[in-house]
Amino acid sequence: MAAKPISRFPVPDLEDLPEDIRERIVAVQEKTGFIPNVFLALAHRPDEFRAFFAYHDALMEKEEGLSKGEREMIVVATSGLNHCIYCVVAHGAVLRIREKNPLLADQVATNYRKADITPRQKIMLDFAAKVSLDAQSVDDEDFDTLREHGFTDDEIWDIGAITAFFSLSNRMVNVTSMRANDEFYLMGRVPK
Repeated sequence: MAAKPISRFPVPDLEDLPEDIRERIVAVQEKTGFIPNVFLALAHRPDEFRAFFAYHDALMEKEEGLSKGEREMIVVATSGLNHCIYCVVAHGAVLRIREKNPLLADQVATNYRKADITPRQKIMLDFAAKVSLDAQSVDDEDFDTLREHGFTDDEIWDIGAITAFFSLSNRMVNVTSMRANDEFYLMGRVPK
């Protein structure tokens, strides 16, 4: 059986990519042991690749505010709502690793309201779900609820920005029919 394509669009060869993109992909490969398909699929459009990962890093690699695990919870919950298999699988792996919990990602992706997370995190994901599915109805009451649970305005911005960014990502992944790497499925579930 032939390997399934990772995208509906052309996937460039690593050696044909601009040097900065090739270096970034090789660095990820050295760290993880494989190249996540999102890097290869998005490299089809180098300028968009650069913009995508610059914004991704600005949102997801912050040290202040939301924890990195909470940021991944937002991605996994909203990606589940948006039916994005790639993002649920890939970011589910990252969530399992960040939270050191092999069960959490499946719970959050399927029904975060029943997941083993804090009430504060459920409020965070309620807001993310609203931004993802019904953004036009976000109002001051949503902000009041978040503030009552200790979220700062910067953290509220981050919840909204992460949700919006990954809503774009979820849609592009579905448009391209991007396939998640097999490696992601076991990450954070079994020891290395």
